[in-house]
Amino acid sequence: MPPRDPAWRSRIVGCIVFVLVLWPMLVQAEFKPWILFDAQSLQATGNFVASFFPPAHSAEFLQLVAVSTWETVAMATAGMALAMLAAIPMTLLSTELLSISRLGSGRVARLPAWLRQIVRWFLIVLRSIPELVWALLLVRIVGLGPTAGVIAIALTYCGMLGKVYADILESSEAAASNALLQNGSGRLSAFLYGALPEASSELLSYTVYRWECAIRGSIVMGFVGAGGLGQRMDESIKMMAGGELSTMLIVFILLVAAADGVSALLRRRLD
Repeated sequence: MPPRDPAWRSRIVGCIVFVLVLWPMLVQAEFKPWILFDAQSLQATGNFVASFFPPAHSAEFLQLVAVSTWETVAMATAGMALAMLAAIPMTLLSTELLSISRLGSGRVARLPAWLRQIVRWFLIVLRSIPELVWALLLVRIVGLGPTAGVIAIALTYCGMLGKVYADILESSEAAASNALLQNGSGRLSAFLYGALPEASSELLSYTVYRWECAIRGSIVMGFVGAGGLGQRMDESIKMMAGGELSTMLIVFILLVAAADGVSALLRRRLD
């Protein structure tokens, strides 16, 4: 007779609790996946998927896709660069690891602690508003085009990068940073020569991942008029041009694969 699992009761109770919690949420969200399999939905899906083949490949269209793709990459890269320029100073201000006032007593002084908390609240506000919402607002202010997308990515990703950079530094080895600070080094020097070498691989990996997310976000923001590949996709969807949409989806997949390759290459160079 096989041995009985001693935790079977807790597993069953956990499954029951999970279902009881999940079920009301599914009902509230009106989750009805069976609608996908009725005759009308299957017919519409079949017709739409059939229009994907063959992908559009005329020279004029491919040239248009290439320009839009470059615009998308430029939007994501410029937005990430601006986000990093703003996030790095706020990371230095919000990271307790780089606090000079804690060296003597082990506790951060009241004024630096309040300043650090204010910066963290500001980062929370920035990342709480999705880049798509920022883009919707900015399109009304600066007009259609990539400018709205660049600023939207910069605002949201500044909050994300600042928060995660600070968390990565806080969890890294503090010996080198403490030694520099105790010997009269400033916060920036302690960051560059103490904390950064310890956490560089993790910081780079997260930055490249966020750049990949920014590329995806740039495409989504194109649907609200922020330019790039997303705006072309929106036009093709409205015209039910499945071949054009198929080509742009292939380009989108290649973009994400290229970003993943860049991330792997940079990690190998650091190892």
